[in-house]
Amino acid sequence: MATDSWALAVDEQEAAVKSMTSLQIKEEKVIPDTNGVIKTSTTADKTDEEEKEDRAAQSLLNKLIRSNLVDNTNQVEVLQRDPNSPLYSVKSFEELRLKPQLLQGVYAMGFNRPSKIQENALPMMLAEPPQNLIAQSQSGTGKTAAFVLAMLSRVEPADRYPQCLCLSPTYELALQTGKVIEQMGKFHPDLKLAYAVRGNKLERGQKISEQIIIGTPGTVLDWCSKLRFIDPKKIKVFVLDEADVMIATQGHQDQSIRIQRMLPRNCQMLLFSATFEDSVWKFAQKVVPEPNIIKLKREEETLDTIKQYYVLCSSRDEKFQALCNLYGAITIAQAMIFCHV
Repeated sequence: MATDSWALAVDEQEAAVKSMTSLQIKEEKVIPDTNGVIKTSTTADKTDEEEKEDRAAQSLLNKLIRSNLVDNTNQVEVLQRDPNSPLYSVKSFEELRLKPQLLQGVYAMGFNRPSKIQENALPMMLAEPPQNLIAQSQSGTGKTAAFVLAMLSRVEPADRYPQCLCLSPTYELALQTGKVIEQMGKFHPDLKLAYAVRGNKLERGQKISEQIIIGTPGTVLDWCSKLRFIDPKKIKVFVLDEADVMIATQGHQDQSIRIQRMLPRNCQMLLFSATFEDSVWKFAQKVVPEPNIIKLKREEETLDTIKQYYVLCSSRDEKFQALCNLYGAITIAQAMIFCHV
């Protein structure tokens, strides 16, 4: 993490950066997440494929970096499906009346108390009868643990068929979520997990006995419709994670909607997204009927004190030269350079 002295040095050197007109540096509005990861809103110079890979890679990197909860003080806004219904929040996991095995798994993962998103989301997700939810939450705020806890709470271990289904936009993100499921459910040995991802091939006609399925939309759709490994009418909980990354991936949006339409009407629908631009809202409204909504207050989403610049380059050589010019003009104590290889 940058020190105060480094931050001051950067401020002093901004004038030097602005004078480098040959680099075509332009300032743009930044929409950082609540944990300091900066996201650019400029995508016009990227192809759709590059944009898809950037979003998925960024989300995976955030998950890998943040093995523990970050200190998140942002305020959330809760919009209930029924405004007259009482609004509950919890300050401890004991208040949720979880099964002892699940509570043991929660504490074994290092969660001592619910995070801001968990305080509001968990009572809704664990309520009876089940309630649908659309939530805005970035990596590191405990949202994966929240929906995993909801899935594990709904499973009947004695029933040997898929009961919970979670969609992730990429193979790598599916594996990351699967690790959380395995860790939280390790004291409940009867709960089993299967990955509906590339490379996991089953024999035609085989029925899956695992209660929880996590996978990518294309493979899950094949398992539900073409290969019939999964009976979608028996699914109790449907989770769509990283919705903003999902809709940036060609084909995933339509595949997710097709899967959702196969599910029973009483299936609980949970959708999570780091951002809530118009495209995400339209997608969410198609797959999550009559939802409760949890989102960050608008004033919490942006930080005016953070600035970001981009350099227009038409070739790999120009990118290299731009980096050389930057390092030659300003002193950079620490930097992280992302490469698309």
